[in-house]
Amino acid sequence: MNKLFIIGLPRTGTTSISVALLDYGFNVAHTAYTKRAFELADVVSDSPCFCDYRQLDTLFPGSKFVYLERELSLWVPSMQMLINKMAASLDMKTGVFNPVLKRTFNETFKLSATTTPDNQQHLIQCYQQHKLAVHSYFEGRDDLLSIDVSEANSLSELLAFIGVSNDEALNFPHLNIGKKVACWKEYKHPNKVNSNAAGIEQRKFFNYVS
Repeated sequence: MNKLFIIGLPRTGTTSISVALLDYGFNVAHTAYTKRAFELADVVSDSPCFCDYRQLDTLFPGSKFVYLERELSLWVPSMQMLINKMAASLDMKTGVFNPVLKRTFNETFKLSATTTPDNQQHLIQCYQQHKLAVHSYFEGRDDLLSIDVSEANSLSELLAFIGVSNDEALNFPHLNIGKKVACWKEYKHPNKVNSNAAGIEQRKFFNYVS
């Protein structure tokens, strides 16, 4: 395995899976916006992975991917909260968030193409389109695992997928519950990778077209 990419959408458990894998010796980046962050990390989750999994598959051959399921009745209100909280900062022209984060959110959730990006049916359509695209891309391959982090033994299933020996029935921690969105920043661990880590090219991101 080269890298492990968590390609579930935001609010599907990306923080829970990221925190859990820190304790198994993996260097983990919850979001990665520079080449150096990808070099340092064994595991990358959230943005840009949920949007750029095809490009990452090409850049890092031999990697594995995890798609995260979540019941729509739970995901939609959680995503509505997140979209509304982040809307101004995600604006492509005036938003203050990292350009990679803004691009991946706008591409996946079509924020500029709708006047009501928090609309329930719009978000359901985005979720379903993303799920279909992921499973279509990985059809016939054995390097994609689909799990729901709320289900029993889901952590054990993940560990088996990535070749980590384990004889217990393990579950993921439940983090970022309700309106909480910054739990990763608050969680202290030596294996955490800075999303904006600088390398020899400073904080440059990948140029997928070259």
